[in-house]
Amino acid sequence: MKPVRLPAAATLALPRWALFALGLLYILPGLIGREPWKNDDAASFGIMWTMAHGGLNDWLWPNIAGMSMPEEGPLAFWLGAIFLKIFSWLDGEVFGARMSTIGIFAIGTLSVWYTAFNLGRRSDAQPLRLAFGGQPEPNDFGRTLADAAVLIYLGCLGLLQHSHDITAEALYVSLLAYLLYRAVRYVELASLRNAALLGLALGGLTLTRGWVTPVALTIALFLCTLFLRLPLLRTLRHLALAVLIAAALTLLWLLPGELVQPYGHSPLHAWMEWNFRQISLPSLKSLQFFFRVGIWFFWPAWPFAVWAVYAWRRQHHVLHVVVPLTFVAMLAILSLCHPDPDQSQLLPLLPPLAVMAAFGLLTMKRGAINAIDWFSVMVLTICAAALWLFWFAILTGWPPKLAHNALKLVPGFKPELDLIGFFVAAAATAGWVALVHWRISRQPAVLWRAVVLSSGGLILIWVLMMTLFLQELNYSKSYAGVAHQISVSLPPGNACINTNVGAAQRASFAYYGRLPFASVGQKDCDLLLLQDSVKLHDKQERLPDHNGAEWTKLWEGRRITDDSERFRLYQRIK
Repeated sequence: MKPVRLPAAATLALPRWALFALGLLYILPGLIGREPWKNDDAASFGIMWTMAHGGLNDWLWPNIAGMSMPEEGPLAFWLGAIFLKIFSWLDGEVFGARMSTIGIFAIGTLSVWYTAFNLGRRSDAQPLRLAFGGQPEPNDFGRTLADAAVLIYLGCLGLLQHSHDITAEALYVSLLAYLLYRAVRYVELASLRNAALLGLALGGLTLTRGWVTPVALTIALFLCTLFLRLPLLRTLRHLALAVLIAAALTLLWLLPGELVQPYGHSPLHAWMEWNFRQISLPSLKSLQFFFRVGIWFFWPAWPFAVWAVYAWRRQHHVLHVVVPLTFVAMLAILSLCHPDPDQSQLLPLLPPLAVMAAFGLLTMKRGAINAIDWFSVMVLTICAAALWLFWFAILTGWPPKLAHNALKLVPGFKPELDLIGFFVAAAATAGWVALVHWRISRQPAVLWRAVVLSSGGLILIWVLMMTLFLQELNYSKSYAGVAHQISVSLPPGNACINTNVGAAQRASFAYYGRLPFASVGQKDCDLLLLQDSVKLHDKQERLPDHNGAEWTKLWEGRRITDDSERFRLYQRIK
């Protein structure tokens, strides 16, 4: 027997304007006025910026101002470079590149919505018919489940920063969500068209972050069709077509790379090596990472998803359980088999977990739902109040101790009132208060009531961070100031620079300081930029051997907010 009894009153859909507004509040903060920070965000922007200002070689061989980065795949960087060239007139090149994340976010969110909607309107997912009628219509039930899945997806802590960074991971998780949707559509109707669209999704994933995950998910989809008893030969033909289309799409990059040999190299070899390094035997380290990080990374999806597996345990061959659960299981195995555990391996689990969690909401007890609501209200309201208090202390100096502790993190920073950011933060806070009042006073019976506060509160925290504290975050995480210092210390002429700086630093220096770094494969330069630690004594410093040349130091500096990292600029003495 199905575990669900639900009246029609519980399936009122979230108003479209409210869902659209939540999506805009989620994605827009963190795109406007945000500089590339010291992480993969700056490195990815560097690849996009190099492509946008470079030639065919840079589009075929991703690099950051001469630093080779061909491993993952170029699709995310192609999109960012195209958007950079089109939209840089709006608010600079960084904002132009970040515009691509809006479309990427829309693809992922819509895919999650339509996946849950198509699964929810199926007859095997419908709640039991009530004795005197009043059960929801299939489409109404599907829309409510879809709204709940999107709210859970947006409320996942692990998605928050990754969805705002201009990295391959943001496109990766959205294409995974689209692949999940295409998989559901294919199992519902196994046609050549759906198989071809499945191949496009697999090809996009391959061009974004390699072939390991697409191969594993192709196997997962095949297992789904076996478990759901689809015709074997027809499935094999369709999956072969999907794989061929994915391979053809991948060759759009690899074949020109083989023919052109950008910078004297073929991207195929480096790309294949990187893919093989993504697989290893499971280890205790990866297992510990999965559970230690996953417990907050997948919140609030994982409690509902676990409950869904338990609640629907007797329905062995229903599509809304088999497909998401198989995807979650395969992706979890992949993350455990990665030699270097990282949050990027956990990201693909979020779309199928969100869909599973929506079906877990159907049978969740009212007491558990109220407990989650009160937890969200208390924790997120306290966090929001703390952020407002810190902002007030930084701006006014009161309370003195709190202001001292906050400003100690950004030495030398001079706070200024940003009126636009203040009004946006105030409006978001007022919206949160209204949402909490609506939830507590009306006690709505709608299905998505259990997650609207979790999602709304997380969005509020992000809005406050990206409005009240954006200046401080840019000041502490950006390399713009160091880049300007280096640029004014360069000797006249067009001498190139060899360096050992990391990807994020190189991207920031090339963009903000227009430093003439050595191109791919170029080694003999008259300038040398070294990155090391201030803990390293001068006598311990070792310069690379450039044919016995001697060097003179032109500049030394660091970010004022980093007390360990140091940069030094040297010139060869001829």
